[in-house]
Amino acid sequence: MADESKAEPFWRKPLEELSESEWESLCDGCGRCCLVKLEDEDTGDIYFTDVGCRLLNTEACNCCDYANRQKEVSDCIRLTPEAVRTIPWLPPTCAYRLVREKRDLPWWHPLVSGRKETVVEAGVSVRGRVPLLEHEIEIDDLPSRIVAWPTKVPTKARGKGPGSRPKASKKRNTI
Repeated sequence: MADESKAEPFWRKPLEELSESEWESLCDGCGRCCLVKLEDEDTGDIYFTDVGCRLLNTEACNCCDYANRQKEVSDCIRLTPEAVRTIPWLPPTCAYRLVREKRDLPWWHPLVSGRKETVVEAGVSVRGRVPLLEHEIEIDDLPSRIVAWPTKVPTKARGKGPGSRPKASKKRNTI
């Protein structure tokens, strides 16, 4: 009989091999993908805003109507293995992106920590950072809401767990 404790975590499988429940459990519930994004028509560059989709529950950081989200929000993108390979704006903390890149899940991911709150504790969640939903702002005002934080890994999220610090690099002064 094989030793189950030494089995590889399911997220180390290719995305196409994940069951539906495994796929759904990869989502850490950060809400970053539910932020309104703007695309520069000339360059194709994508910019995140601090404005949430109208279905985003900003406290729970999940969709208020997940089952019907694509009917309710016409430009809602359903993540599939193909979409994960082609979407250029997946945040660097996104488990789907990490699995695609054959990287492991971080300490704060609920599948690793066993707790949903570690996403908030690590500073990855959008909780407390989304002042408006898209139906509460004029489209012409969206460029003034562009923020960089969704494209970054928060300092608290780096390292091995709560209280750990990223390794400092030593710099030498040279002449």
